[in-house]
Amino acid sequence: MTVYRERLWAPPALYLATALVIPASLLVFLPISVTAGVVVAIGMELAVLVLLWVLAPVVEVTDTEFRAGRAHLPRTAVGEVAGYTGTAATSQRGPELDARAWTLFRGYVHGVVKVEVRDAADPTPYWLVSVRDPEAVTRALTTGATSAGTATAAER
Repeated sequence: MTVYRERLWAPPALYLATALVIPASLLVFLPISVTAGVVVAIGMELAVLVLLWVLAPVVEVTDTEFRAGRAHLPRTAVGEVAGYTGTAATSQRGPELDARAWTLFRGYVHGVVKVEVRDAADPTPYWLVSVRDPEAVTRALTTGATSAGTATAAER
């Protein structure tokens, strides 16, 4: 059962900014042929929009695992969980970041959640993942934690 799910869509301004592909394509291909210029400009714009849509990662918490993009972490390996916003999130992504941590960042998503990895065989100390609502992800990962083998909010 899915407890929390969000797709890290790019903001509308980024989709609008992709329109700059059109004049760039026209500048290159119009001297060759007007038809080629228009077709390539439209094709490249559609390709960029599809890439933005397809490459938007999903962050999901289920009863059995935490997923961030293509990576999966079993709930039994989830340790302490903390959410950060504002300058605390910036600090987690910068000076406080452990080089061994697994990260999934999107510059347009300002919150992050830090998930400790409790697996002796895994050299990764924690995951740091961009999320829009760090509190909701923290709650989702700590709710029902005793049955999944993770730390509850009271234990943190």
